[in-house]
Amino acid sequence: MKISPTYSMNRARIERIISQFSKRKILVFGDVGVDKYTIGKVSRISPEAPIPIVEVTETLIKLGLAANVADNVRALGGLPLLVGVIGKDLGAHDFTTLLKENKISGRHLIADVNRKTTMKERVVAESQQVVRIDHETQKKVDAKVIREVWNHLERALEVADCVIIEDYAKGLVEVSICRQLMTAAEEKGIPVLVDPNTHSTPTIYSGCTVITPNTAEAEALSGVKIVDAASLRRAGSRILDEVNARIVIITRGKEGMAVFQRGETHPVLIPTFAREVFDVSGAGDTVIATLALALVSGADIIEATLLANFAAGVEVGKRGTATVSLAELKEYIEFVGSARARGKQK
Repeated sequence: MKISPTYSMNRARIERIISQFSKRKILVFGDVGVDKYTIGKVSRISPEAPIPIVEVTETLIKLGLAANVADNVRALGGLPLLVGVIGKDLGAHDFTTLLKENKISGRHLIADVNRKTTMKERVVAESQQVVRIDHETQKKVDAKVIREVWNHLERALEVADCVIIEDYAKGLVEVSICRQLMTAAEEKGIPVLVDPNTHSTPTIYSGCTVITPNTAEAEALSGVKIVDAASLRRAGSRILDEVNARIVIITRGKEGMAVFQRGETHPVLIPTFAREVFDVSGAGDTVIATLALALVSGADIIEATLLANFAAGVEVGKRGTATVSLAELKEYIEFVGSARARGKQK
């Protein structure tokens, strides 16, 4: 395997790519929801059961799932076109309120009275997650609602520069609608990036431009347990073939990323640039949002992956699902560049 030699991208080149983000429209399709954090401290055990009592000090709600991807697109300067399904419940009210606060349009959302609006509620004490409570519907979305979803996808595709499919296995992302979306995007000549799920089969994502599984998802898609360089290569190659993708990027946490390209013998390995890891939740959302914006702003796949890796380095230093602003991305690239320069001088 080969390590990417391009850690220090030319500054002018970076500026040219990033300057185009504000001109790009990214269609984000998939399961949407709310991330709720109940934060507190533990000083005693319940007399009712051997469990900690969390004294709540703070409650936060944030856009979650595909909506967090859309929020990352927005934070980086792009225009997200979010297509998804919510319920007609209190969670839907919280969700649409968050969209307005974050200046993201909800015109391509479909409300389904038969579904809950997904909410992942995490109870956190002393920076340690105590429990997660999921409010959700996992059954397949009704065929009538799917037809409404497709109508919104068609309208969004008319102006989109790129498509992101976010699959959280809640019943929206399925074979027929993905095939329609892939075909329509190919006719327009725009890339399709997929963030897959461990519970889905490769055929759902067949024909995408880029797929970005984490290690667990890569193992599920390929059927290969990743334990070393050889098994990593087998997994990446198998996903390329099974999904019929042009590019596979396996995100590997502290091990960085491995980029597999059709026609290339060896993957390119890109090490992580994280300064401090506080919370990895939501890092994949930041990665795929940055990848999409970079690819349609003139970056090649290695440049786009490097920029996504820089953005992830910022995101994991924040609590919970979070966004990365353009200013934070630029500052972090400067930090990494300076750190590398100091290292060379030693």
